Amino acid sequence: MEVAMKNTQNMLSKIATNDGHGENSPYFDGWKAYDANPFHSQHNPAGVIQMGLAENMLCFDLIQEWIQANPTASICTPQGASDFKETAIFQDYHGLPEFRNSIANFMNRVRGNRVTFDPDRIVMSGGATGAHETLAFCLANPGEAFLVPTPYYPGFDRDLGWRTGVKLLPVVCESSNNFKITSEALEIAYEKAKLANIKVKGLLITNPSNPLGTFLDRETLKYLVTFITDKNIHLICDEIYAGTVTKGDEFISIAEIIKEEPKCNLDLIHIVYSLSKDMGFPGFRVGIVYSYNNNVVNIARKMSSFGLVSTQTQHMLASMLSDNKFVDNFISESRIRLAHRHDMFTRGLAQVGIGSLESNAGLFFWMDLRRFLKEPTFESEMTFWRTIIGDIKLNVSPGSSFHCSEPGWFRVCFANMDDETTMIALRRIKTFVLKNKMLEIKTMRPCWQNNQHFRLSSRRLDDMLTPHRMSPHSPLASPLVRAHN
Repeated sequence: MEVAMKNTQNMLSKIATNDGHGENSPYFDGWKAYDANPFHSQHNPAGVIQMGLAENMLCFDLIQEWIQANPTASICTPQGASDFKETAIFQDYHGLPEFRNSIANFMNRVRGNRVTFDPDRIVMSGGATGAHETLAFCLANPGEAFLVPTPYYPGFDRDLGWRTGVKLLPVVCESSNNFKITSEALEIAYEKAKLANIKVKGLLITNPSNPLGTFLDRETLKYLVTFITDKNIHLICDEIYAGTVTKGDEFISIAEIIKEEPKCNLDLIHIVYSLSKDMGFPGFRVGIVYSYNNNVVNIARKMSSFGLVSTQTQHMLASMLSDNKFVDNFISESRIRLAHRHDMFTRGLAQVGIGSLESNAGLFFWMDLRRFLKEPTFESEMTFWRTIIGDIKLNVSPGSSFHCSEPGWFRVCFANMDDETTMIALRRIKTFVLKNKMLEIKTMRPCWQNNQHFRLSSRRLDDMLTPHRMSPHSPLASPLVRAHN
């Protein structure tokens, strides 16, 4: 049997049979554990709760209300059927003009209308995954590299490197300064690549950060523009979580920075966006490449033939995202609900001595379990992670899968479940900690009183878990769009 499988693999390409997809990562192993024993409040209450998938399910009620009020937006309703033929036969890889206009409008409004995006620079792709790969193909040759600050999204290794042959080189960031990017770390990574005879073609940043849930300040962004300009390398800014910043006026897009930097070479600046996180539409596979480089726009548009967004999806979203009243209300309400859920989780965990990095963006937070490891090693982190999945029955993602330089950090996703499941997850953690005396923490203040980046609270956990604290807007029976991206 094994011989037959090896012979079959020998008949396939190296790209098809290598491990570049990264499916052997604990990041994906957690999904498999959930799929094998998924939690359900009635049918499987002892199952694994999925907290390793960054999905935004908190505002599906608003989406459903809009769809019901706008039946002509879909070509599959009696009211919208008159547009069926023209939509079904449309093949231009530029995309429907009204779709590109509405995407530009949405990107503008998510960023507070402080910047304006040109619809003619919008290139479609099959989700952010396809957008990143397209840019990698456009900007680098096999064997060349992008610098990436750690910790970073595990899927980047697949998205930018699997089929392109491009390398990702870590820029090591540490907890001592809240994992902020430093000039020293950037220079070290760049020089290390030169010593290894690896050509660096660009810097990839995620702003807001996945997995940290933080976003970059103005001075850091300006420095990054200076850095890539001096090195004459590209800057790819993944801004797919821009709309999840709970205080929207605080987020700064790279599109704002380049207006303030007259010496910036715009040909080096590229933005990746999607509707998977801000709108909660991962199944629609709407990814966007927005480049200030005309050649990249033209080449990426040709490459987009391999991953276009269906015209049926374009047609509906064009109508939805051009409705400014709906868009503005959705963005505002989504931020309120995300902030509530984030606070509910982090304050609840603090009651049992679990801290997290101070954050106010993303669909997750960066949980600190370093004090619970038997030893400060990644082996110990993996042992404890298996306990979390096997005993507590929660799928959270270990920091090592995000290339974190320090063991003991875990990403926890909080927006892909209802409030009832949230409370069950918190109760499971509380029960586990209280039953295991080896994990008891006598006092928090002496160790953490000077670490202001940790969230702690003196409120009782039971107060956080009582029904009256549930958000009146959180849908208890929202549909779960389970697209693993």
